Amino acid sequence: MLRVDLLLLDLVVILVLARLLGAGARLIGQPPVIGEITAGILLGPSLLGDLIGEDLFPSGIQAPLKALADVGLVLFMFVVGLELDQRLVRGRGKVAAGVSLGSTLLPFGLGALLALAIADEHVDGGDKLAFVLFLGAAMSATAFPVLARILTDRGMHRTRLGGLALACAAVIDVLAWTALAAVVALAGSGEGQWKIAFALPFALVMILGVRPALRRLVPAYEKAGRLTPDLLAIVLIGLFLSAWATEWLHVHFIFGAFLFGAVMPRGGAAERLNHEILERLEQLAVLLLLPMFFVVSGFNVDLGALQVSSFGTLAAILFVAIFGKLAGTYAAARLLGVPNRESAGLAALLNTRGLTEIVILSVGLERGILDTELYSLMVLMALLTTAMTGPLLSRLYPRERVEAELAETGRLAPGEHRAHRIMVIVDDLSRAAELAAEGAARAAGRESAELVLAHLRPYPVERLEVGLGLSSELAEMADTLSVLKAAAASVSDASLSVQVISRFSADVEGELAGLLTAAAPDEVLGAPMPPAPPLPRS
Repeated sequence: MLRVDLLLLDLVVILVLARLLGAGARLIGQPPVIGEITAGILLGPSLLGDLIGEDLFPSGIQAPLKALADVGLVLFMFVVGLELDQRLVRGRGKVAAGVSLGSTLLPFGLGALLALAIADEHVDGGDKLAFVLFLGAAMSATAFPVLARILTDRGMHRTRLGGLALACAAVIDVLAWTALAAVVALAGSGEGQWKIAFALPFALVMILGVRPALRRLVPAYEKAGRLTPDLLAIVLIGLFLSAWATEWLHVHFIFGAFLFGAVMPRGGAAERLNHEILERLEQLAVLLLLPMFFVVSGFNVDLGALQVSSFGTLAAILFVAIFGKLAGTYAAARLLGVPNRESAGLAALLNTRGLTEIVILSVGLERGILDTELYSLMVLMALLTTAMTGPLLSRLYPRERVEAELAETGRLAPGEHRAHRIMVIVDDLSRAAELAAEGAARAAGRESAELVLAHLRPYPVERLEVGLGLSSELAEMADTLSVLKAAAASVSDASLSVQVISRFSADVEGELAGLLTAAAPDEVLGAPMPPAPPLPRS
């Protein structure tokens, strides 16, 4: 019989420890997920489990905790799918695809070779092919949500490197989940395996049938002016039905959740709808259900049971994971013309594995592809590769360089020819073309003139923790740049130079004043001026 009092006490212990260690990780410059996963390991057999495990987490209580963890995993994978947006790849498609292949294929190949070398020790009567392919897929993963959080915390999402890293991570995510789905299907056995044949038709139905149906939610959302309980219920019903379907197909429920997020509508009012959905799910998923997943994952990590020989395997795993990611990413980036320092920074970023890796490993353990020892070693690899991202990035791409690059994008040094500079502050994108035309009209007849279209967007008041944190805003910024560039193209001619500036700002008024000081325009059009505007150039 389920002891409700013990379940409630376990929830308190898990929440307190996860939040404390998550905050501690942030204090030392690490993503909170490092501390939260560590909390799960500490509560498992590696440390506290032997002392309080049977009293606090007896076997009878682990089943409901596992159920809560699975619900949290469904919500998390939905968010991962929801935050994969093709607009993040726009304009970087060729480079992102090439770097993503290099960042995936080399660690995949090295992981497969390592799996062949250790298969006899860790595959006992199982499917060796599935084991080899799974280890390759696990080595090639990149944690898109954790990576994006690192970028936004450092302000690097506004840099060229940050944008390319997000684009590459989005492509790698799709490759990783697709490969994992194939491996899980291959590893399946037993009654009902014929259902896997319907996996591809199911994906087509989701893309061709469910996606158009979900677009009907947008007019209802616009009419109501907010995310109503009925609309959220429809989304959640569809989400759990999709997750159930892929579990019934003998693939795994995480793929159904991911696919449902990927087919959600995008663009315009749909972005506001998705943002409100994320805000609602954040409180439940991040504060309660994902910590359940960390703890249940930690129950299966037993570091105390590792033998001396295990550390040799751990060294090989770390070498394959780190060298494969760094070398594969760096080489592909350099071949595609990315500068040396940016290629190195990109390699460091894409080596981040975080929660994505833990999800993949939990699937491998659950499906019997990994044994407990190898699962524990791979979890250690996920933690170490994620923890090394910040320090490595600081050496390869220090904050001073990031700040200088951000400042450079906003600095408009006066031209030697002293062109007449007109700055257009675009506060309403619907008027971008109109304001650009007005600026061009002011420049007409001048021998030399420059037109600057500037748009600053405030950060959201609160950043979501469950995924990117700024995913919808980043994708929206890509659309904003397209609008501004189209407006610039409509007025550009041989005698008029047109520049476009668009970025997030923590202080729009203050940064606008700084932008005006750096640009030193002769005329300013558009939005009201901030206090104490700079004097025009004499």
